[in-house]
Amino acid sequence: MQNALRYDGRVAIVTGAGNGLGRVHALLLGARGAHVVVNDLGGDVHGGGKSSAAADQVVAEIKAAGGSAVANYDSVEDGSQIVQAALDHFGGVDIVINNAGILRDSSFAKMTEDDWDLIYRVHVLGAFRVTHAAWPHMRNKGYGRIVMTTSAAGIYGNFGQANYSMAKMGLVGMANTLAIEGAAKNVLVNTIAPLAGSRISETVMPPQMMAALKPEFVAPLAAYLCHESCRENGSLFEVGAGFHAKLRWQRTQGHHFHGQAFGPEQVARHWQEIVDFDDATYPASIGESLTSIVQDVGSPFGQGKP
Repeated sequence: MQNALRYDGRVAIVTGAGNGLGRVHALLLGARGAHVVVNDLGGDVHGGGKSSAAADQVVAEIKAAGGSAVANYDSVEDGSQIVQAALDHFGGVDIVINNAGILRDSSFAKMTEDDWDLIYRVHVLGAFRVTHAAWPHMRNKGYGRIVMTTSAAGIYGNFGQANYSMAKMGLVGMANTLAIEGAAKNVLVNTIAPLAGSRISETVMPPQMMAALKPEFVAPLAAYLCHESCRENGSLFEVGAGFHAKLRWQRTQGHHFHGQAFGPEQVARHWQEIVDFDDATYPASIGESLTSIVQDVGSPFGQGKP
């Protein structure tokens, strides 16, 4: 393939790579020359059990195609051990795709603390521990590409998934800050919200939709975000069924009371201004957000009408 994007010599860690989307991430990177650490605990979709079979199978597929890979069976909660596997086998780490995840769906009224805690530990704590262990190696090298995996449930909410939504939106916040902290060292961090057929999605999607949502339609975006030529940083993408789109925050012009005393009655009076998106703004940083909020600080009070 002419001008194909290659990853020769790069070391990639893909968590939850034994099945579904993680498997396709690993196969694609392996086919393009990366040394791949195929991490998978081998448990079920709810976080139970353990097996080496899934990761071993993916490694065998990568090697059969002429690639380089090693299996790792640690939980993402033991993220330092996953990174150590990359260091031991391949001498470094350049790419991390935090893909591992499980479900413990339940309405909030019936949700247990175990349901909440386990989702947090796998999705958020696991991504933190893998990334935190890889971070100094990337910074010291002056190169790194990290992809977090969020979900539409995190962005928009979804009935029965308060724990999952919490964890998935938490990953967006983590990625946004790491993008700021890593930029000067060429460690770039982005987030994808994939819609793809997997053991997780098959629990909430009908079979006909599952058939249309091939993981192969998501992995190319993740791979591009992990390539040295990609300069995207701190962004969030929805991707699935061939559709690719970047998301951003949108904010109304709002209403400013300019320091005057006001109560809920005045808020109600100006409600339509507060919620009107006709002339929206798009703050992309804390600085941009604060500028419009405090721009009138120092101006004489009394300009607004409460």
